[in-house]
Amino acid sequence: MNVEFTEWDHVFKLDPAKEISDINLEKLCESGTDAIMIGGTDNVTFDNVLELMYRVRQYALPCVLEISTIDAISPGFDRYFVPTVFNSTEKKWVIDIQHEAIKQYSHLMNWDEIVMEGYCILNPEAKAFQKTNCFVPNLNDIISYAQMAEKMFHLPIFYIEYSGTYGDPNVVKEVKRVLSETRLFYGGGITTKEEAKEMKQYADTIVVGNSIYTHFTEALATVKAVKKGNNK
Repeated sequence: MNVEFTEWDHVFKLDPAKEISDINLEKLCESGTDAIMIGGTDNVTFDNVLELMYRVRQYALPCVLEISTIDAISPGFDRYFVPTVFNSTEKKWVIDIQHEAIKQYSHLMNWDEIVMEGYCILNPEAKAFQKTNCFVPNLNDIISYAQMAEKMFHLPIFYIEYSGTYGDPNVVKEVKRVLSETRLFYGGGITTKEEAKEMKQYADTIVVGNSIYTHFTEALATVKAVKKGNNK
């Protein structure tokens, strides 16, 4: 089981507030994906995070929690991904809630398990965009955020998130061009093998989420489309 996110090509992201059958969960976890990420925006609770984590733990692949609310942090994950939303108009989502979490839980935290993500949310219709009071940045803004993530803050991940809609491959291409050490994650609207391949040309790691619940068979096929040795 490879828990080194720096080597992941493909990740499935599961929302603890949404239903997934045991059969479909098994298919996802046995698909060859590199990891399962658990996270969401609405109705994320300690109980539903813990329940989903226990179900995923039946399978031999990394399971990470992307933290969206302090109250839902559960022990037992391989990694804890902590977003800082660069294009939020509120300092709260950039640094304040992270500061509060450290104040409350630093005595319990294993820093080797914590991975910071510089986030840029680009779909104005997305719940995450609205919840974190983001603005729509232009390409120069996004490229500058990526450079800040790598050169100023030395973050291990820069995450381009279109959340629910398929994004602009050119944006991902241009962001990748300025990154040499920070790993580029892309998430948003990937449903087909062709979309997965297109975004994986530029992103180091693609994250497939919503289509699990709307186009399951197609979502499952994205794994072989991008995994090394299979993307023909």
